[in-house]
Amino acid sequence: MRELSDILDLDSEYVMKQATKKNSNDVYYKEVILKRQVEREVVDEIKSRMLGSGVYTAIDSKRYYPEGSLFSQLLGFTTVDGTGQAGLEQKYNKYLAGENGRMITETDANHKAIAYGSQEILDPEDGYDIKLTTDSVVESFLEKALKEALEVNKAETAQGIIMSCKTGRIIAMSTQPDFDPNDPPRSDVATLNALSRNRIVADAYEPGSTFKIITLSAALDSGKVTSANEYNCGGSYTVNGERIKCWKSGGHGHETLKKAVQNSCNPAFMQMALSMGKSTFYDYIYAFGFGSSTGSGISGETSGIVTHEKYITENNLARIGFGQSIAVTPIQLCTAVCAAVNGGELMQPYVVDSIVNKDGRVILKNEPTMVRRVIGESTSAQVREILESVVSEGSGKNASIPGYRVGGKTGTAQKYEEGKIASGKLIASFIGFAPADDPEYVCLILVDEPKVGTIFGSTVAAPYVKQVMEETLRHYGYLPTENADTVSVPDLTGMTILEAKALLKEAGLYAEFQDNEEDMVTAQVPATNEVGQRGTDVLLYTAATDVDQEDTGLETAIVPNVIGMGRLAANDALAAKGLAIRIEPEDQTGTAIRQFPAAGEEVPVGAEVLVEFSKIEILN
Repeated sequence: MRELSDILDLDSEYVMKQATKKNSNDVYYKEVILKRQVEREVVDEIKSRMLGSGVYTAIDSKRYYPEGSLFSQLLGFTTVDGTGQAGLEQKYNKYLAGENGRMITETDANHKAIAYGSQEILDPEDGYDIKLTTDSVVESFLEKALKEALEVNKAETAQGIIMSCKTGRIIAMSTQPDFDPNDPPRSDVATLNALSRNRIVADAYEPGSTFKIITLSAALDSGKVTSANEYNCGGSYTVNGERIKCWKSGGHGHETLKKAVQNSCNPAFMQMALSMGKSTFYDYIYAFGFGSSTGSGISGETSGIVTHEKYITENNLARIGFGQSIAVTPIQLCTAVCAAVNGGELMQPYVVDSIVNKDGRVILKNEPTMVRRVIGESTSAQVREILESVVSEGSGKNASIPGYRVGGKTGTAQKYEEGKIASGKLIASFIGFAPADDPEYVCLILVDEPKVGTIFGSTVAAPYVKQVMEETLRHYGYLPTENADTVSVPDLTGMTILEAKALLKEAGLYAEFQDNEEDMVTAQVPATNEVGQRGTDVLLYTAATDVDQEDTGLETAIVPNVIGMGRLAANDALAAKGLAIRIEPEDQTGTAIRQFPAAGEEVPVGAEVLVEFSKIEILN
């Protein structure tokens, strides 16, 4: 036993205990399993040492993923016994698992085989094959871009999805960092859960300005807004006495509808939402699929968060107009944008193309399914044209691809922790589609908590949508127009910002940066020798880690004076400004005698205000 335990790297006492194991009738088991999935070298050593007729080995099967970590969150993983534990492995386990082989033997009351009793052997049956809609080549494009975005921006995660906007077929889907389903970290449950979580379907987030596509589509289709609408942005818009800021503190001034979308102007979208009213806007929100599952058939999909309209104030409605006060999943947003640009049809997303048995017979076949028409074709055409101008003329120019027509929208969303806005924690995103005149593909990329450079969807996410979309279009045979004015991007790393700016100007390109012109460039997007359209911005990264406000209305509030108030009144006064109270000492119940920050200071919405209260003396 000791020799066997040494070879198997098992405790000898454990081996002895297993070998002498008895059932409930005090009868020794005919066989026990000491170890599973051992290496072939170990088996060969056991056989070579002739450890007795009582030691047997058997061939076991193990799920093998030839592409390694590719599609890891989508596919999921299995137990050592081959049972699906996550992803499609879990969702479709009954189809994939097949039937184990069995031997049926007549036994007596002590479970001993009866001499000359009947015996039947049932052969194992293979499971079914599941064919997916995904493309491993496009998936490799996406995962490469997400890994780069993760590293360059020092982000927590990077997520992406690509869909066929006319059919709902999911072509690629990934969250980085990922894992290898051939060797999942089973010993660390928390890490395994985090890495295997399919955030594209499971995580709801405030979309920020990418949701403006939905607001624009609804406002145009409802007839409340036309291309002739004009707006005047002074840096904020007041709703029921509350001043809600635009991302541009000085405002955008006078602007047409198209210019308002190009500028991602919050006041314009607030007015669009309010012009529709609660009932009409909510009809479109639900029609686009928000607040319910998309029906993708992917394990773990959630419904997002849409607050019931009876609890929504006009102020809330205005915020929904520019992508706050609503939470969506990435797959919901991607599906909705597909509808906005494909002519107005909400297509059900799907990833399983078919299920086929061992004989090649199709057991299940999915086809493109239109859930409902959401907007009219003419409205969709207007939306496409305006969103194309966002990329060609507006905030989305870093997603432009030389020789191709691309449309899209930037977005940067606030994150919440324990119901409060998390300071400095943002999700930068970009959603793009191409070809813009007849869209085939929609790509959404989100970068969660980037920590380097200027944090805008246009600078953090848009360049990677450009990269993935260009590779995808070429992969599917879409060739660029011959008259594209392109230029090769030079290597700028190791230069100062000032030097890089000068070299880019010579090449017909522009520099986008945040830090001092004397700082050294440590990374760039697009990369060296990548072909870019003349006039494109090149993003220059340094060692600095400053975080900017962005185009979703990252708001501030003026701290009110709560001195002299009781605890309840002070809490209410701060809550009315979107601020939280922290009471010190916690057990004091008198009036406020001191506060920090002081009254009149400007702080981020969601910030805590420390309030010190006096002690109430109880007289006998």
